[in-house]
Amino acid sequence: MTASPTPRSDAPSPNADLTSNHNAPVQQDNPKQLLAVYVKGMTMGAADIVPGVSGGTIALIAGIYERLINALSSIGPSLWHTFRADGGMKGLLAVWRQVDATFLLCLVAGIATSFVTLAGGIKYLLDNEPLLIWSFFFGLVIMTVVILLTEITRWTVARAGLFLLGAVAAVIISSLPILSTTPSLPYLFVAGAIAICAMILPGISGSFILLLMGAYDTVLEAVHTFNFTIILTLMAGMVTGLLLFTRMLKWLLARYYQATLALLTGFIAGSLVKVWPWKTDASGTLTSDAVHNVTPWQYPTGAQWGMTLGLMVLGAVLVSLLSWWGKRSNNQ
Repeated sequence: MTASPTPRSDAPSPNADLTSNHNAPVQQDNPKQLLAVYVKGMTMGAADIVPGVSGGTIALIAGIYERLINALSSIGPSLWHTFRADGGMKGLLAVWRQVDATFLLCLVAGIATSFVTLAGGIKYLLDNEPLLIWSFFFGLVIMTVVILLTEITRWTVARAGLFLLGAVAAVIISSLPILSTTPSLPYLFVAGAIAICAMILPGISGSFILLLMGAYDTVLEAVHTFNFTIILTLMAGMVTGLLLFTRMLKWLLARYYQATLALLTGFIAGSLVKVWPWKTDASGTLTSDAVHNVTPWQYPTGAQWGMTLGLMVLGAVLVSLLSWWGKRSNNQ
């Protein structure tokens, strides 16, 4: 992961006690760094809109994944004790610092900006120019895998097994049949809780989980039309899922960094099945049900190598620049 100047071993991290130390110092950001967090949030939001691409992947490559997990996992009952220790405004400031709220606020603002401004455009491309958008993200995901593999300092049988486990799990999830249902509010709550866990995991797309559960179109339409009943229900489910899931991830990152990195990289590699650009429906034609991968020369309109390869290279270049920027901003 790009958050550390040098890759760490699988031995317990020197900062492992942060999993239980709620008064650990929180990074202080200047306005330029907060703007960078906001922009990274926008890239995460843009990725999360596409079923098959995870915002967690972007957070990982941008060097903010560990900080995000640490901030989210600090939210819990201990905040009340933190507030009571000082009380009043001092207590509120202590809570704000404990959850790294300035960082989270800027990140969420960036994600929300992408959802509001890009949801319609990305939905249009998915419906009308799928080859374009899938080619771009295919190149992005391939380069992400390459970059993360270079950060695993020493391969062992266990780490290779975890990589394969993550890849197989992502392939299986990507191959599940899509449910056809009219989601109720309780169903959307549960879908949100499951999707946010996937969204935090690099390589497993939260939006794809919503698609599998038959809730994706409902949620995208709700965001586009500002249906706050659906949006707030989904957000409540997401908050619940986050509180239950992030503590485990924080523990794994603190104690088994390289092994966890191998597993997460496997998830990302397995997601290539979902973002394969050349897709058709069951009858081999291009419709809204085009979810079956085919070889480039079987694609109804031809492989279009110039356009597809060009977009793959563009995605790879952009994620390389994002990785470089993440390392640079973390070392400042």
